[in-house]
Amino acid sequence: MKISELASLSQVSIRSIRHYENKGLLKADRLENDYRDFSESAVERVKAIRLYLRLGLTTDEIGTLFKTEVADPDEYEYCEEMLATYHEKLSNVNGQIEALQQLKGLLEKQIANTVRRKKQPIQDVQGS
Repeated sequence: MKISELASLSQVSIRSIRHYENKGLLKADRLENDYRDFSESAVERVKAIRLYLRLGLTTDEIGTLFKTEVADPDEYEYCEEMLATYHEKLSNVNGQIEALQQLKGLLEKQIANTVRRKKQPIQDVQGS
């Protein structure tokens, strides 16, 4: 299938497909006119790539996972390497959540301090 067909069926841009191909995540044969010719399985492959990107994996990490490729794209997520990657990403997300909660607490404290100072009469603030 042509790249435009793959883009339409997988609901991604042609630019994204070219990017995935450049990163080695997707392969196409070349026709005599140098057009790309993707197999029917490329649709599922692109959907798997999109899922992994939404899970926070980089294209390099996805490429590593695809090197241990199994025949059925639905089985990618069940390999041991995938499980380890999921755990690592979850740990990163938990760290980010903790950092954001700390930031939230600091901002709430700063807002409360600012509001309290604003409500004090001017002479109290200046120490008069």
